[in-house]
Amino acid sequence: MRISILCLVLLLLVSCKSDTKNNIQEVLTSKLQDFENPSVGNSSLPRLFSSKNKLFFSWVEKKDTVSILNYSIFENEKWSSTEVVISGSDWFTNWADFPAIASTPNGNVLTSFLQKSANGTYTYDVKLNLYNAEKGTLKKNFILHNDGTKSEHGFVSIKPYTGNSFLVVWLDGRETVGKEHGGGQMTLRGAIVFEDGTIEYDTLLDDRICDCCQTGVAIGPNDEIIATYRDRSEDEIRDISIVRWEQEKGWSKPQTIGNDTWKIPGCPVNGPSIDSFGNNVAVAWFTAADDAPKVQIAFSQDIGLTFGLPIRIDGGNTLGRVDVAMVSDTSAIVSWMENKGDETLIQMMKIENNGSMGSTITVSKTSAERASGFPQLEVLGDKVFVAWTDVQGEISSIKTSELALDSL
Repeated sequence: MRISILCLVLLLLVSCKSDTKNNIQEVLTSKLQDFENPSVGNSSLPRLFSSKNKLFFSWVEKKDTVSILNYSIFENEKWSSTEVVISGSDWFTNWADFPAIASTPNGNVLTSFLQKSANGTYTYDVKLNLYNAEKGTLKKNFILHNDGTKSEHGFVSIKPYTGNSFLVVWLDGRETVGKEHGGGQMTLRGAIVFEDGTIEYDTLLDDRICDCCQTGVAIGPNDEIIATYRDRSEDEIRDISIVRWEQEKGWSKPQTIGNDTWKIPGCPVNGPSIDSFGNNVAVAWFTAADDAPKVQIAFSQDIGLTFGLPIRIDGGNTLGRVDVAMVSDTSAIVSWMENKGDETLIQMMKIENNGSMGSTITVSKTSAERASGFPQLEVLGDKVFVAWTDVQGEISSIKTSELALDSL
């Protein structure tokens, strides 16, 4: 996204700092097993989503100038045939802002991608594709937002919601164009996509947020909504916030988690991740406040009304790029990237809400370059699955591994 040279320099400085902890023991990768996936060719940008007894896996294959969005479903120990959702040569394909996928319990599937809306570098729309399981139909290439501006829209998060619908949260740049003195601010918006493809309840959730960090959303047992994102104050403090919705109170005001007070004059392109288990919520994120890069997690036991103190989980010199999945009402699994010597590793750990940590497991070596993207993890049954982009020169492929939960 719009990252200034100053911001890039800051990111490099952040990634070179080290604050190694001594209370985490790294274990061998022998517990992990390679897990074949159906991606082929020059593929990248994996996304995982679990629903009941199914694991959904989406990815983008690149053929010359054409991008192809695919997905497959892992069920009963085998992959379904690859579904080619849509393709195009006018997409905005980005290492940090990539297609999302989710499915409702009845089998509806919603995917997203970014399509250029004008010739500007950062002028693109969020487009959706909705498979209706009952009718067996696919509604393709319809727009999420109705502002009509030639501006940035992206960093989509999708969760299945009530009545076989989907809740979608995204970054919306409609206020950044057509304004005096350089434009307005990036905003956070949310809406519900119903199973016939209609979009309603498009709502402004925060009117000033960080320009290009990932969002996340979780759903409570009574349809409560908890959305998380990197906020942005007028003093350029870019900490992690949440907004909540519940039936009787509607949307809450933004609430900061952790209070890192990270002041940075540019977007770090490193957003939070969230997951829920009943009334319990976990939010994991990266911060480099005081030039000390950290991956932290905070737990809530009341559907995001309050959070405990942040718990640091990295081993030092982290790059962030986190993902999180709750596995019980007290524990979560977190993944992140970290530099160790001349190597960059994908790390994973199970952590309890009382601060008790399992061993750090090295999933794989990877690259610190942007092309390696954001590793994804998801829990299905008694296993955790991890997917990441493996870059070899100009060609990339997607690797996946699985690990039994009782090994963590």
